[in-house]
Amino acid sequence: VKKRTDLTGAFKLDPVYLKHSHQDSGKPLALLSPHWQLPLGRRFRSLKMWFVFRMYGVKGLQAYIRKHVQLSHEFEALVHQDPRFEICAEVTLGLVCFRLKGSNRLNEALLERINSARKVHLVPCHLRDQFVLRFAICSRTVESAHVQLAWEHIRGLATDLLGAQKEEKGG
Repeated sequence: VKKRTDLTGAFKLDPVYLKHSHQDSGKPLALLSPHWQLPLGRRFRSLKMWFVFRMYGVKGLQAYIRKHVQLSHEFEALVHQDPRFEICAEVTLGLVCFRLKGSNRLNEALLERINSARKVHLVPCHLRDQFVLRFAICSRTVESAHVQLAWEHIRGLATDLLGAQKEEKGG
């Protein structure tokens, strides 16, 4: 490979999406670390899939996946309607990668506001040197109304953040 970091990053044990603010704190939430639970290796992923197939069956799993794909495209359409945001990658299954147009620091601040409010939880990633927010539809009970509420919440926090930044620059 031309860039060694691309290869080593693909096999990294501590990716951005598994990091959280409590992982080295010694607090009970530190147990969310992948090093303190069932491994993310093949054997345990297979066991998890077996349970999913037992619970849903093939037809049920197909319906579940189709619903999540439809909801992720609904969220994607909402992001496209706001010119302050951009979609960063093709929407796949229930995952939408998006960001506020602007700096990585701006998007890091937005993520902090979103997760601190504790209404929606997003996990970031780095994509082509950009800090990207990931909206994952993965709950068994999620409906269109939840997607709409999440987007309105995210938009409101973005508006507040951008307003605060204007005030800092202007004042």
